[in-house]
Amino acid sequence: MPTTAPAFADATASDSALRRFLHGLPGVDTVGLEARAASLGTRSIKTTAKAYAIDLAISMIDLTTLEGADTPGKVRGLAAKAVNPDPTDRTAPRTAAVCVYPDMAATAVAALAGSGVKVASVATAFPAGRAALGVKLADVRDAVAAGADEIDMVIDRGAFLSGRYLKVYEEIVAVKAECGPARLKVIFETGELSTYDNIRRASWLGMLAGADFIKTSTGKVGTNATPANTLLMLEAVRDFRQQTGVQIGVKPAGGIRTTKDAIKFLVLVNETAGEDWLDNHWFRFGASSLLNDLLMQRQKLSTGRYSGPDYVTVD
Repeated sequence: MPTTAPAFADATASDSALRRFLHGLPGVDTVGLEARAASLGTRSIKTTAKAYAIDLAISMIDLTTLEGADTPGKVRGLAAKAVNPDPTDRTAPRTAAVCVYPDMAATAVAALAGSGVKVASVATAFPAGRAALGVKLADVRDAVAAGADEIDMVIDRGAFLSGRYLKVYEEIVAVKAECGPARLKVIFETGELSTYDNIRRASWLGMLAGADFIKTSTGKVGTNATPANTLLMLEAVRDFRQQTGVQIGVKPAGGIRTTKDAIKFLVLVNETAGEDWLDNHWFRFGASSLLNDLLMQRQKLSTGRYSGPDYVTVD
């Protein structure tokens, strides 16, 4: 049993206890949640504050390539971009991490050696998670052995949606044990969970099982990170810390492409969880194209003009 939340040990003692706990969480007010997310998204961030927000967002990106056509050359190119996002301006911050498949983790580790940029690897039969537990754990072991600093696992949505919460919990516990020193991000695939109540339950389930981060999505389905589902997860980590003293990170992923989008999410973090989460140790963006827009907006603030289309690399 994980030691991160001893106050809730009774809640995870059995399948029935876990079900009682998760279904005993307050129901989500859909209208209220979406209205608050929309309201926070209208906050206006200008000049100096905008420049700070852009650099903060860059530093929070898990620069990601998760395609069947990934090659060592592409991963090395992405790593170079993570370390030096803007070759014309060395003051641009580095990204938080580069996120790749397990077979590319060693390539990323070698390319990022000494840079301070982390290597994140998806695992557990990403993105569907349709594999036996032994296969999932082998996936994690391979990534950790290759030097990954962080593991992004997917939960068994089929088990979760059919109410087999203890199975999901025990898989997360087992994966966490295989991670060793690597931090664990638990992906819910919120677009497949159907309801906000399910997202709240998944958030608490992941935290109880020892997740270091809870993550919205894989980026491989139609609905990924949204302000509303991220707000709900931020409320969960805030409440969890209030009750346990344990701080958990949040990672929205998929569909966040513009500077305007990123700033909306940063406002959500500040106004919901608080300033303690405004750091890349506790908040990340899972993204690929977002970095380019942030760099272009950054140059606009510094020079007064937008760069040409050849200013940023195509990932």
